[in-house]
Amino acid sequence: MASTIQIRVDDDLKKKSDRLFKDLGTDTTSAIRIFLTQAVAYNGFPFEIKRNPVDVSPYSALTEEEMLERLDLAREHSAKGMQKEAAAVISDMRSKYGL
Repeated sequence: MASTIQIRVDDDLKKKSDRLFKDLGTDTTSAIRIFLTQAVAYNGFPFEIKRNPVDVSPYSALTEEEMLERLDLAREHSAKGMQKEAAAVISDMRSKYGL
């Protein structure tokens, strides 16, 4: 016996998903069936669900010029013996950025 599931989605989402799944060689109904089958097989969502990560890297907002300036400064510090061991830097990054 087969059951019917009815869901309401935004018209734009439906059109986009129909196009996507057609390009992938299937249809939206089959894609939903695949999702449900995989969810049962995984005993949960078949993909990771998380919030969009907050950009915590202090370097993401830098321009290329600013990044190059910081690299030049790092080279100057290194030439003066002002550096840290790689293990200490990695440990610091892991604790600060959850790596």
